[in-house]
Amino acid sequence: MKITSKKVSLFLMFILVTSIFLYSTSYLIPNENFTVHYIDVGQGDSALIQSNGKNLLIDAGTPESTNSLVKYLKNLGIKKLDFIIATHPHADHIGGMESIIKKFDVDYFCAPKVTENTDVFKGMVTALKEKDININTLSKSKSLPIDLGENTKIEVYSPSNKEYGNLNNYSPILKIYYGETSFLFTGDAETEAEMEAVKSNENLKSDVLKVGHHGSTTSSTDSFLKEVSPKIAVISSGLDNSYGHPAKETLKKLSSYKTKVFRTDEDGTIILTSDGKSIKKHKN
Repeated sequence: MKITSKKVSLFLMFILVTSIFLYSTSYLIPNENFTVHYIDVGQGDSALIQSNGKNLLIDAGTPESTNSLVKYLKNLGIKKLDFIIATHPHADHIGGMESIIKKFDVDYFCAPKVTENTDVFKGMVTALKEKDININTLSKSKSLPIDLGENTKIEVYSPSNKEYGNLNNYSPILKIYYGETSFLFTGDAETEAEMEAVKSNENLKSDVLKVGHHGSTTSSTDSFLKEVSPKIAVISSGLDNSYGHPAKETLKKLSSYKTKVFRTDEDGTIILTSDGKSIKKHKN
């Protein structure tokens, strides 16, 4: 068969384009087995943990960020969320949950044993009922049947079985290990919940801390930060928000621990990857 110079040129062009595509794809998609996306949802919270082909979503942002959150997850090629944790019923954490439940397959859903008489909460519960998904109670005393695969472990340090006067304190303080690295999530847990975890002598020390309550002064007590001693802190807050989050006092405390701080209001969505030994920030 005669191979013309035109065919050779087309073949070489194909190789070049394919190489560029593969290079750009490898740049966009982390090679590590464990990835945490602290998704920019404005003045709210949402984090996606991907490990060994499993997807865990913690919170679903504000009602206003729902469309962008759904788009972000779909752009990652996600069709199923293996696990969802709703930290507490406030709208800035479950605002997009109704849409998430409707648009994605969900295997397991859990939340602390507390309710709120709001349209957002009612919409979430209705969506779960329509898809026959149980709401599993999340607390320190119950084992969490969330398996993110090889080299992972999850520990839940709060909430306890007591009743809290502040809904924020129902937020679970939980740590996810991947190999030798660890990530602590706190929802909106405030001083009361933090001190319970400290006094219970929990192993709070973690490489990465998702700072409680958007960096408010009501969280991140000195005792708690001393126990966690994070190398990296992530704060989820809205640009120019009316609450003044994150508080200067909180930033000053983190600085005293020489903690590297990333903020969604300044950095947008923050993606951290782990190979089990070290953690790096992935470029958006």
